[in-house]
Amino acid sequence: MKSFSCLALSTLILLFFFTVSALAGQRLRLSTTTSTENSGLLRAVLPAFEERCDCTVDVIAVGTGKALKVAENGDVDVTLVHARSLEDAFVEAGHGVNRRDVMYNDFVIVGPAADPAKLSGAQDLQDVMQRLAHGRARFVSRGDASGTHVMERSLWKEAGVKPAGRWYVEAGQGMGEVLTMANELQAYALTDRATYIAYQGRIDLSIVYQGDACLFNPYGIIAVNPLRHPHINYELAMAFIAYLTSPEGQQAIADFKMNGQQLFFLYE
Repeated sequence: MKSFSCLALSTLILLFFFTVSALAGQRLRLSTTTSTENSGLLRAVLPAFEERCDCTVDVIAVGTGKALKVAENGDVDVTLVHARSLEDAFVEAGHGVNRRDVMYNDFVIVGPAADPAKLSGAQDLQDVMQRLAHGRARFVSRGDASGTHVMERSLWKEAGVKPAGRWYVEAGQGMGEVLTMANELQAYALTDRATYIAYQGRIDLSIVYQGDACLFNPYGIIAVNPLRHPHINYELAMAFIAYLTSPEGQQAIADFKMNGQQLFFLYE
């Protein structure tokens, strides 16, 4: 299996280098999560690809659920998201092909430095979610079927909590907007670490819970199935996948830092 994966990756990389000249002047439509946009990662990795292929990448940054829906409709060529269960369902339904792991980071729970719900003293994630449900402070939810929202809902379910009431605020916004709202309300929120780091200096929230293995946050990239949508730019989509998973693309991801901290990490 490992040798097959290496062969597949090598094929993608060769495809990227051999098709560069044929892709000049084209446009790639990419749907992705707000975390890759809000963190600044796209601004760090896209220019090298655009220059190499002499192309332009048009980005639609929304929650993972919406990013996959846009891809399902054939309105983009490739999607970069972070909700593995939704990604697998997307591929199994025939909407996408050639999914590849790209990078990972983790989720953290942030809140007021005073930590009125005492989350920093919680025994585990179930204890965290149950303490939040006591309503000692507000919790701002993405509420938008994003990868972060999918993770949040799974945490409530595991804790046996159905969040409701004045303490639970469904924003229906991207990660950056949710952090800004949580800061204004001095509320708690679940966020990917990358966006939180990117927003340090703009918000006065602290990480109050982190490090649980359940908060692992993998990102995957998927080409839209050309058999479903023959009009998509499948060749350029595959070149982009090859670039992000190539040594050059992976190094660009690993080198990207904010406030002296690495935001995304690579699979060994």
